[in-house]
Amino acid sequence: MKANDVWRVWLLAAVMLMLSALCVSQAQAAQEGDNEAGRWFSVESLNTGLGEPPDHVQRGSPRETMRSLMELTQKEDFAAAAHILNLSELSPQEQREKGERLVQELGVALRRGEWLRVSGLSGRQDAAIEDPSGQNPRAGVPRRNIELASFQADGETYDVRLARYRVDGEEPVWLIMPDTVSSIPLLYDEYGPSGFEDYIPDRLKTSLGMLKAWEWIAIPIVLPAIALLGWAIYNLAGLVARWLPEGGSRSFFTDRIRGPLAFIVMSLATQMLLDYVVSFSAVITTTLRVLLILVLGWAAGIIALRLVDTIMVRMMRRFMGEIDDTSPKEDRRLLTSLYAMRRIIILIMVTAVSVFVLSQIQIFETLGLSILASASVGAVLVGIAGQAVLSNILSSFQLALAKPIRIGDLVMFEDQWCYVEGIFYTFIRLRVWNERRLLVPVTYFASKPFENMSAQSTHEYRCLEMKLHLSADIGRIREKFVEFAKEEDSVVEHDRLLCYVTGQTDMAQTIACYLMTTDPMSGWTAEMLIRERLLAFVRDNHPEWWPREVMAVGRHDVAFGNVSEARDASADRSDSEQGADEDVDENTEEGFKENAEESPGSDDEEETRQGAREGIDKDSKKGFKKDASESPGSSDERNAATDLRKRDMEKGRKRSERNARGDRSQ
Repeated sequence: MKANDVWRVWLLAAVMLMLSALCVSQAQAAQEGDNEAGRWFSVESLNTGLGEPPDHVQRGSPRETMRSLMELTQKEDFAAAAHILNLSELSPQEQREKGERLVQELGVALRRGEWLRVSGLSGRQDAAIEDPSGQNPRAGVPRRNIELASFQADGETYDVRLARYRVDGEEPVWLIMPDTVSSIPLLYDEYGPSGFEDYIPDRLKTSLGMLKAWEWIAIPIVLPAIALLGWAIYNLAGLVARWLPEGGSRSFFTDRIRGPLAFIVMSLATQMLLDYVVSFSAVITTTLRVLLILVLGWAAGIIALRLVDTIMVRMMRRFMGEIDDTSPKEDRRLLTSLYAMRRIIILIMVTAVSVFVLSQIQIFETLGLSILASASVGAVLVGIAGQAVLSNILSSFQLALAKPIRIGDLVMFEDQWCYVEGIFYTFIRLRVWNERRLLVPVTYFASKPFENMSAQSTHEYRCLEMKLHLSADIGRIREKFVEFAKEEDSVVEHDRLLCYVTGQTDMAQTIACYLMTTDPMSGWTAEMLIRERLLAFVRDNHPEWWPREVMAVGRHDVAFGNVSEARDASADRSDSEQGADEDVDENTEEGFKENAEESPGSDDEEETRQGAREGIDKDSKKGFKKDASESPGSSDERNAATDLRKRDMEKGRKRSERNARGDRSQ
């Protein structure tokens, strides 16, 4: 390569390197300019009409600036405090004339209109958000203007903002922005002293802690006066309720809203007092404002609930009376929907009041970001602590939407007959058949199986059982059952009345009667009444149909048929027994003779045996008479029993004689 070509290459590389360096330097300069523009507002001058600021005026950070403003206005050093305002929109002459008055009015508005937490402001010069958790996306980013407070005046919103300004060659400072300065007179008219304060002596306007001396005196006077007004409204509403017709819906509603109405009047009176009569410090004003919002929201929600309760009570009185499943389905469905509406009103009331309170209370950015950063942890803790309550609330909404039960439904829950009286947020109120009230948590009720006897129809097919003797006439029982069932108003569908023998034992038979009733409770009553009438019919007309145990006291038993047949059978048995006895007598006589020859007996033994035979005859006769008196029956039965008894006595006498002869032979 030639020397000239090498020289040209090196020259081209040097030119390109110079151009690259120039571009990089311009980019860095632009970036630095952008960074400076994001950190402060560059201005040529600041408050030239006020002169140099005193050394004790601190303006390096938002916290220092606002602390100096509040302290200087509290000490009435308005000339020094005016350096905290950006009066660039005013001429130097106007800055000197209006600066002190504007900063004085701003201090009054801040103390009375908004409770400003100076310690919550950023202490950094660049006002960057400090977030150790790193969850805030704006953490560490410098800011050049921040919002201090927001005021409402004449239906408009006015912000009080701080901004960071820098004059060439000087340190940047934080000042009240010109837009805020221009709205100071309007804010002072809205939140400044009222005409009432012109009559307060100057010595009572001195500060005592967070409040002024006259405020410590006025608060104990104002609060009892407001309470007295509420007491008067409460009693007036009670008089109106008593004046209205007793037992009516209007008197019921008026009596139920006495308390909420009194609180609403007290809140409105307090608000009018703050707006038109007296203006307290920001601490009291902010506190009262929050309390008034809470009271108004609570009272309005309670009145809405009382209105729904009045409608429900009126429905129960007019359409249904006592809540049960005999009322029309449409009315019970509407009542269930009203209970669901009641829960929705509570939810809306709590949500609306919470949102309104949060919107009215100005939360500073640092506090708000801290709350957002810890929201996940708080949600977990609240979920764990209120798991039972939240699950009950969700279950109540599930019941309200799915409607497996309605108000007035008859349910079988844990072997108890219950009517559903109310479905609330956390529990269900059940009326047991014996007029007791059973309160069941919603989740427990929803997790247990239950029988809804009013889901499709209130009709119930019931079964009545009786046990009677085997000789009972089932046809006669069936006729009486149908007759008695048709006379009951709660028994319907008479073509489905049935009566059958469903079982038997060796002594009784089971009779089951089936009937269709209009509802379970009326069906239970009808079943009991029909059973009582059937028992009375059997008792009065066929007492022999009662189940009983049979015990044979002689040789005669119903198993042998009628009495004549029993007599013939007994006679046949007696003849056969008599033949057998004669054979026994002949054998005994022969044995007696043999024994007599071998062992002759004495006369005393003979007399003893004769007395024994006579005693046996007497006992047999007494026993016969006793059995005849204890076992009454028909004449034929008594005669047959007498014949059998005589034969038994005769056979007993013969056996006694044989035994006596045997003894003598011995």
